[in-house]
Amino acid sequence: MSVAVKVRVPGTTANCGPGFDSVGIACTIYNELELILSQQGSLVIEIEGEGKEIIPTDEENIVYQVIQTVLEKVGAKYQGIHIKMVNQIPLSRGLGSSAAAIVAGLFAANVATGNTLSKDDLLDMATTIEGHPDNVAPAIFGGITTSILQGEQAYYLRFVPPVKLSMVVAIPDFNLSTQAARNVLPQSVPFKDAVFNISRTALVIGALCQGEFHHLRYALEDKIHQPYRQHLIPGMQQVFDAALDNGALGAALSGAGPCLIAFAQDRCEQIGAGMVQAFASNHIKASYLVLDIDTEGAKVIGD
Repeated sequence: MSVAVKVRVPGTTANCGPGFDSVGIACTIYNELELILSQQGSLVIEIEGEGKEIIPTDEENIVYQVIQTVLEKVGAKYQGIHIKMVNQIPLSRGLGSSAAAIVAGLFAANVATGNTLSKDDLLDMATTIEGHPDNVAPAIFGGITTSILQGEQAYYLRFVPPVKLSMVVAIPDFNLSTQAARNVLPQSVPFKDAVFNISRTALVIGALCQGEFHHLRYALEDKIHQPYRQHLIPGMQQVFDAALDNGALGAALSGAGPCLIAFAQDRCEQIGAGMVQAFASNHIKASYLVLDIDTEGAKVIGD
């Protein structure tokens, strides 16, 4: 006897300027995962799309590992585990590829074993694996989330802006690992920089909640992570300037980078082209995507 499920998980952009490790948005770019569990057989992992050449297809695969975490937690045992991943989210670019993989494995395994765990349970498990909830929360619940860790438990607030907001993502043609981007951060920041970020995080959440997007130009400013990471992304400030010059409401580093994201309600193609040209002037090849806010989060798309 076997059980099969197919799920879809959105990519995410985190930090949103000043909201370091706390604010995230689900985006309309997706990874799909098909999971088949059976009493006989062995581990089989197939990968299509992003990361096909480098993602492990053995027990080192993170999706397999989190599936096993769920199976152990709910007391289910299967010898045959067939995983098929179809990835659209670029790896190590700041669009939540690792969070999507973790959430996909947890969510699919939970559905396949009878939905014993709640989404809040999955959030805690995903946060333990990922280290912080800013990407995994929107990947699970969709929309925009602001999240915290209280001890070992994650708490979140989810909302969707009252009017449409698009995201123009400039994707440079190089990878940047989250660890490398974290290694350049300081152990402490000046008090005035902390106040700067607190005030702007409050404003960015209020602006997104109310649809008061004209505040985003300044609300997205940051002093505790972007300035320290800027040298890792050639032309970052010029790309931000190009986005604003072409009509963006505001711009920020997407997650740990190197993707840069501009928020807009119109002129998205013009903004994207301007951002790509700014990268090109710094000898960096880039492309762009226009994404919307995903409001569904992780979901079953077939079984």
